[in-house]
Amino acid sequence: MAVGYAFFSLSVFSTSSSLLGEQPCIMVEQFRGIALTMATQAQTTQAFKSPACLRVLGVRVDSVQIPDVIARMTESIRERDGCHSIAATGMHGVVEAQHDASFKDILNATDLVVPDGMPLVWLGRRQGHPLRTRVYGPDLLLAFCEQSAGRDYRHFFYGGERGVAERLAESLKTRFPGLNVVGTCSPPFRPLTAAEDEEIVGLIGRAAPDVLWVGLGTPKQERWMHAHKGKLRAPVLVGVGAAFDMLSGRRKQAPLWMREHGLEWFFRLFQEPRRLWRRYLVYGAQFIVYLMLESLRLKNFEATGSSLPERTPSRRAGA
Repeated sequence: MAVGYAFFSLSVFSTSSSLLGEQPCIMVEQFRGIALTMATQAQTTQAFKSPACLRVLGVRVDSVQIPDVIARMTESIRERDGCHSIAATGMHGVVEAQHDASFKDILNATDLVVPDGMPLVWLGRRQGHPLRTRVYGPDLLLAFCEQSAGRDYRHFFYGGERGVAERLAESLKTRFPGLNVVGTCSPPFRPLTAAEDEEIVGLIGRAAPDVLWVGLGTPKQERWMHAHKGKLRAPVLVGVGAAFDMLSGRRKQAPLWMREHGLEWFFRLFQEPRRLWRRYLVYGAQFIVYLMLESLRLKNFEATGSSLPERTPSRRAGA
């Protein structure tokens, strides 16, 4: 609507100027520039509200890159129009969604689901999406901190083993002087009692963060964000999984060439074989089989998981 109004005003102004002969041409050109700027801004805002997406085994994955995600996070902080969740998911999350329909519902109801995994990037390219690379959780966290260090955005880190969130915060403040960290919390791995959960919600509420970074691992972090969106006033919740361990120095990151060629799983499996063998070997094989079944039309993965309303394209995604 704003685009149409801008160009309508431009045409009326230009016509009036030519008929009256009283407006200098320079004013017409200036107004033309204003109208074009309004049109561009309106189109950009509309693009933020309706991102393109791909479907992977019934899971909606938004076709975005790190700059797109940062732009939506920034807009959400500026607008403060609710609490928006962002989930960085990959092959593990997609397969987990096939085992648990309620988790598939949660992913599809999340405001923004970003492709944190090269298999999703490759599938997106096959579907015609211009995805250059993955939205890697650690890279997203670092990129946003770098761009927001001078804006006084308030960061809170929730997750990791005891002491990991604190080490992560100190590391980031050293790396980005001026970064405003307003709180950290590493909850126990066991289910929280109602009193403990209320205490944590109160702690986060008093800190009043602009961005709440959640590092609980998939699917726990997505479930936590979904359950707490209505209790928190933070504009943005971002699930970044293993970023807490990697950026705090607790775990080593795979070399860049392995991360960019879909081989990070091998590096992480070598580091933690007892914990990750099922995720990468069993889930990885299942992922391939499921894709084959879907491509041969032997199974409809869209048919499972429908108890929660899916985020519609017209709803603002994480912004």
